[in-house]
Amino acid sequence: MVRLPLTPAEVERGQRLGALLRRARGERSMLLTALDAGVSPETLRKIESGRIATPAFPTIAAIADVLGISLDAVWSEINKSDDGTALAPSGRTPRERLAS
Repeated sequence: MVRLPLTPAEVERGQRLGALLRRARGERSMLLTALDAGVSPETLRKIESGRIATPAFPTIAAIADVLGISLDAVWSEINKSDDGTALAPSGRTPRERLAS
């Protein structure tokens, strides 16, 4: 299976996700957080650092649950543009359209 390169928007969302999880974890140990979520500490470290920009949904759901973050809050945070407007899943603003 060939994995396609990530788009800049996907990389940016991964960085936002990592920052959100780091903030939510606070002083809590990465090891305990990972173990409580059922993921490896290495996986959590890579997600928090943005090296895994598109982690599996169950992984994020488990980590968010352990940290007490709603999935709605995660979705809202990672899909903001730099100016605070919401992005569509494609990484474009909702009103932006492709020219044909």
